[in-house]
Amino acid sequence: VQLQASGGGLVQAGGSLRLSCAASGMIFSIHDMGWYRQAPGKQRELVAIISSGGTTNYADSVKGRFTISRDNAKSTVYLQMNSLKPEDTAVYYCNAHFRLAGRDWWGQGTLVTVSS
Repeated sequence: VQLQASGGGLVQAGGSLRLSCAASGMIFSIHDMGWYRQAPGKQRELVAIISSGGTTNYADSVKGRFTISRDNAKSTVYLQMNSLKPEDTAVYYCNAHFRLAGRDWWGQGTLVTVSS
């Protein structure tokens, strides 16, 4: 299984970025997909998750600003991030979770830096 995240970069506060995570080596449609982030000196935290059935959940800190979506035909999950804040600065990781086996896979991370 490979998860290739992309789309990170430097953006000013109030700006937008779209992260993508392309999956390979797995049956994408049966996996729950998520985005997590880890800021310097902090633990990794859940940002957003979309189930295999399309149900979404968000961390309170990003509700109303971030949108997670998936394209099963392209085996890709997206995270649209709007109204970015300096506290959103972190390395963002893509996660694939296969519920029946309780297994997780992680991408390599993409850095998002929001300047004030």
